Order: sequence, then structure tokens, then C-alpha cells
Amino acid sequence: MASRLPPPRRRLLLPQPPITSTPPPRPPTGPSPSSPPRQPPPPRRPSHRSLARLAQTHGPLISLRLGAVTTVVASSQEAAREFLQRHDAVFASRSVPDAVGDAHAKNSVVWLPNSPRWRALGKVMARDLLAPHQLDAPELQDLFAAGSDTSSNTVEWAMTELLQNPVSMSKVCNELERVIGSGKNIEESHISQLPYLQAVVKETFRLHAPAAFLLPRQDIWAMGRDANVWSEPEKFMPERFLEKVVDFKGGDFDLIPFGAGRRMVHMVLGSLLNQFKWKLPIDVERNGVDMTEKFGVTLIKAVPLCAIATPINLN
Repeated sequence: MASRLPPPRRRLLLPQPPITSTPPPRPPTGPSPSSPPRQPPPPRRPSHRSLARLAQTHGPLISLRLGAVTTVVASSQEAAREFLQRHDAVFASRSVPDAVGDAHAKNSVVWLPNSPRWRALGKVMARDLLAPHQLDAPELQDLFAAGSDTSSNTVEWAMTELLQNPVSMSKVCNELERVIGSGKNIEESHISQLPYLQAVVKETFRLHAPAAFLLPRQDIWAMGRDANVWSEPEKFMPERFLEKVVDFKGGDFDLIPFGAGRRMVHMVLGSLLNQFKWKLPIDVERNGVDMTEKFGVTLIKAVPLCAIATPINLN
């Protein structure tokens, strides 16, 4: 019995493009000569300046949504007093950064929320660490409040301002020469006798706070430039503190520095001014000192200060 074979399949032939050796054109690698040049993006405004600008528009107390965290920023003396004095128990807790959350946040009186554990640790610290019979309280205060970075940054900003203000430089140098003697070492006991040097340090803290703002509460950079509190707020004028007593430790809301390092800054700055004569290089004096800030954990100069020091001849 014969079997039938299936009919042969028919192929559909489509026209093929002609084979050529010329490769396809490449996409353009840049703008054509006739297209306008691309403009670079505008420079980002530092965070502390952005917050100060927002405060000028919306008031000294603003709420910001930063990702998943709601942040309230106080940018004036009165707003800071509301947070830190009148309603301190409500706002005592703070958001713990990841950098310290895995390290010691659970055992730190700085980062723990207002809780029984926090109060218990506070009592232990007051009884065993801060008691006068245990340690010298001023030494411990400087240890907790000051760090080498914040102190050195403050000294650099102070020297920068003084080199641009010859009158203030002359006044502080004359005070050091009159009280201590030119070229001699400054001692801690001399600080209370140097009111103008103290005023220079306070004015430096006002204009160039070691930390631009104290998270999560205050923009202290904006507070130091509040025209409602300070006359001519952008001007370096130490004389404003000769008639106004301001506490470094946060008791006065006009000036809330971070990491004051009071004695360290006074002694280093006084030693530099009393043992050396200072001047700016010719090119820096001609073009001006770059006062650009670099925002970070501490507020530093983007371009380090360059100055010429000449030792004072004791003979």
C-alpha cells in the first residue's frame, strides 16, 4: 500500500538590503558647532546659607521634610530660647545619625532620648565625673566642649579677620604688649586681663561658628548674622562685645558656639599675635583673601589662609 508524501514547503523570500562595506553613521559625540554651548549647573548654596535664606523669607522657625525626617530649624535668638529653655523637655530628644547609632548611642547622655535611662546616666555623670573632688571642673569642661578641629578652625578664621582689619589687629597686639610684654609667652591667668582678645574670639565665633548649625535645632550661622540682634552683622567688629557680656557655654542665646574651647583658642591666638608680626603675601593682599566657606561637620575655609610670620626680636 503506497503512502502519500506531504507537499513540499514553499519559502517566502523577502528582499534583502544590498551588502555594502560602508558602516552606519555613528551617533554624535558632542554638540555640533552650530548648537549653543551647554551651561554648567549653578553652584550649590551651602546648607547653612540656604537655611538662613529660607528664614528671611518664611520666618525664624521653619519645618523641613528631609527625606523621611521632619526637621524644625530655629534661626533667631527668641526661637532658640523657645526650644532650649521654655520647651526643652519636649525637644530634648534628637535623631541619631547612623555614624553614632551603632557605636555608643545607647550609652550616651548626648544621644539618648529623655528617658529613665538618660536620667540615670546623668546622675552617675554628675556624681562620679563632674564632682569637684573628682576632677578639675574647668579642665573637664574644656575636654567635653572643645575639639582640636573646631579650635584650630576658629584660630584660622580669627587670623583671617584680623589680617583684613588692621585697626583691630593693632588694638589686640597693643593690649598683649601692654599686659604681657611683646614676645613673651601667654599664660592662662592673663586671659581675664585681655578684654579685647576675648572680644576678638567672641566676634570670630559670631561670624564663623565652628559648626554652622547644631542639628536638629538651630542654624547658629544665621543667628550670628541676625540684623534684629546685631548692628552691621556682616562686619567684623570686636568692640561690640566690650560693652556686652556674652556667655560662651550657651547661657546667652545671642551667641551659641559649638565646642567653644575657650582657653585653648585664647592662648593659641594670643601666642601667635604676641610672638610674631603678621602680614599677607603681596598677591593675596592685592587680590583679597578668599573667604569662601567649606561646609561639613565643621565650617572651615575652602582655601587655607596664607600669611607671612616674622618672629619678634626680644632684643
